[in-house]
Amino acid sequence: MLNDKLKNYAHLHLLVFIAGFTAILGQLISIEAVSLVWYRMLIALIFMGVYVYFSKAKIRISRQSMLMLGFAGIVIALHWITFFAAIKVSNISITLAMFSTGAFFASFIEPLIYKRKLIGYEILFGILVIIGVFVITQSELHYWLGIVLGIVSAFLSSLFAVLNGKFLEKHSATVISFYEFISGVIFISLYLFFAGNGFSSEFFALHLSDIIYLLILASVCTAYAFIASVYVMRYISPFTVVLTYNLEPIYGIILAILIFPEKEKMSTSFYIGASIIISVVVLNGILKNRRNRRNKITMLS
Repeated sequence: MLNDKLKNYAHLHLLVFIAGFTAILGQLISIEAVSLVWYRMLIALIFMGVYVYFSKAKIRISRQSMLMLGFAGIVIALHWITFFAAIKVSNISITLAMFSTGAFFASFIEPLIYKRKLIGYEILFGILVIIGVFVITQSELHYWLGIVLGIVSAFLSSLFAVLNGKFLEKHSATVISFYEFISGVIFISLYLFFAGNGFSSEFFALHLSDIIYLLILASVCTAYAFIASVYVMRYISPFTVVLTYNLEPIYGIILAILIFPEKEKMSTSFYIGASIIISVVVLNGILKNRRNRRNKITMLS
């Protein structure tokens, strides 16, 4: 029993490590962000389609649900585009530090979607996150575009996560992801078509290294990570999963320093600011868990 629990925890940390490695692949892949995300979502959709076929999952939904999931698919596509674009114009450390501000945005998006009041400490944490970003920008202002794109990516990621939390009340994770990926591929395809510079011979002329990295990104970091995370949540509490995923920026930044030591060398102010942001994210998760436990006890009593 203990061995099974340890295996599931080890599996969870492997998934978080894979999530952090996504940023590394974004740096290694030479094509621009929009093309990268189109390939990622298309290849991952093929893998998911195979999974749906062999698992015989029921994916028929109403037209209204399809439209709602379609909107979320556009949001996740834009999130990934801004995320990889931030890496291209700055570096992995800046992007992941800004990505951590997602918890701040979620604290304000969640009350709107779920129609609840703001919690006092969420406002305080929001101020601390802003301070963390301010500390980073004092020494890394030359990465201003990467900082802006990273913050936009964090906002879109939070919006996507909150929307998916609502969708999970009616649909399975398989159905949600399948239709969101279809929507994302269609959305980017339309953009590339009307932009006039997409789907040319150059678009499909990929280097061998890019093909390999894209396959890893789409299969291991997207399709497998999705299926495995659903499996892990059967045995580990959602709070533990969410809190552990907050370690993604830490894993990603450490990996970036090891793999790209020259490009990822940052100032002391950056690490102070990043530490403030990540600490707030972890503490926010702990306090939310305690609050949820108290609410459950109150409901049962």
